[in-house]
This record gives sequence, structure tokens and C-alpha cells, in this order.
Amino acid sequence: MEARFLGIAEPAETPSVAVVVDVMRAFTVAAWAFGRGAEKIVLAESPADALALKARHPDWVALKDGPPAPGFDAVNSPGLLRSLDLGGRTVVQKTTAGTVGALAVKEASLVLCAGLVVAGATARLLRQRGGDAVTFVVTGDEGRAEEDLACAQYIARRTDGDGTDATAFLRRAAESRAAAELTEGVRQGSHPDDVALCLELDRFPFAMVAAPEDSLMVLRPCAVP
Repeated sequence: MEARFLGIAEPAETPSVAVVVDVMRAFTVAAWAFGRGAEKIVLAESPADALALKARHPDWVALKDGPPAPGFDAVNSPGLLRSLDLGGRTVVQKTTAGTVGALAVKEASLVLCAGLVVAGATARLLRQRGGDAVTFVVTGDEGRAEEDLACAQYIARRTDGDGTDATAFLRRAAESRAAAELTEGVRQGSHPDDVALCLELDRFPFAMVAAPEDSLMVLRPCAVP
């Protein structure tokens, strides 16, 4: 399988298959939301759109980057989200990079959202449905975020089989600027366990597929044998 690794703004044309990677923390959080029972995640264009969706659907759970804010129910932290019971709930997510990246390739025939916690299942789904070429959208730091690039490259390697050693890829993610900023408390709305949770390889057995539903971009878990 041919793999390309691009930043959010780089694709000149809509790819057929896109894997949007945000390890720290959007798609780790999304995976944890599904792990806590969420039915689906609506990817919002802006904070205002997220709040408008919440206003129309008061039972939905609105989630954003940064510190807590009026109208939002949660922040983009796996450490904080893991204690919530989201059974059957819809989550509305708006983040700085991950949701932006997914919406940028929403016209692709297959859009997967990924972090290390769903890397194996994502690779297996690509083997089943990915075709000959896949574009990995590296969302952080204009396509240069080391944790996202390491995850994307690891998934690409695993599309050829499950024997890839993850050690070097996990080390790169652990030593990334994003990991340092979370550890040092530079990023608001975080938990001390966030980095460790983001590095938990294959924590969940599902991939995450985003597709249009009723004019919204909706993320759902997809079990992969």
C-alpha cells in the first residue's frame, strides 16, 4: 500500500482514503469516549457550532480543547474523560487540530481517525478496505508533530502485517513536544495521566470511521476482527 504523510493544509485534491491522526489528544479522547459507551461523535466546525448543536440537543455532551468553558460539558483530556459514563450518548467534539483535519478530508470515500490507542485496528481495517493508496493527515504542528507522524508511520507499517516493533515509534511520541507540554502543564484542560493514556498502544479493539450523516461529520467505532 502506498502511503503519503501530509499536514492538514497540504492535500491538493481529496484523497480516496484518509487516516487523520491526532495522538495528543483528540482521537485518544474519541476512543475513550467510545470506550465509555458513547454511540457517536459529531465533529464540529467551530466552538460556536458545537454550542449550537448542544443547544438543539441538550442531552449531547459538548467537548473542547483547553480549560472548561460555559456551555461545554468536558475538555479534551482522556484522563478526565475516562471517569464519565457516556453510555448511549452523543458527543460533540471540537479541537484545534484533530477535528479540523477530519473535516478537511470529509469528501474522501473512507475517513479514519486514529491515535496509538486504535493503531492496530486501524491498520487491519486499512488492509480490508484501504485499496492501493492511503493519505495520512498529520494534524499537529502543521504536519510536523512527531507523535502524530510516528503513529501514522507505525500504522502504515502495520498495514503490511502485525510484526512491526512499536518501540521506536512509541519513544518518538513520548519524547515529542506535545508530550512535554502536557507533562509540564503548558496545555490547559489536562490530567497528569494524559500522556501515558495517549501512548497506550492498541488499548481499544476498534477503528474509528468518520462519514457524513444529515449534513454532519459523524465518527463511529468500527469493530475489526
